[in-house]
Amino acid sequence: MAVPKTKISTSRRGMRRSHDALKSNTYEECSSCGELKRPHHVCEACGTYNNREVVTAEDAA
Repeated sequence: MAVPKTKISTSRRGMRRSHDALKSNTYEECSSCGELKRPHHVCEACGTYNNREVVTAEDAA
């Protein structure tokens, strides 16, 4: 049966799990309307992406 030879310390266990935490979402301000939006996504408020209107404002909301 597989049994660890020595106890894994809490420090070593924590170092192994250090990358498992969930990261919070990042937001940036839309250049055309000023609303918060995800980076590299179409703005849901005004429908622009990269300073171009991609979706009409009625369809975006």
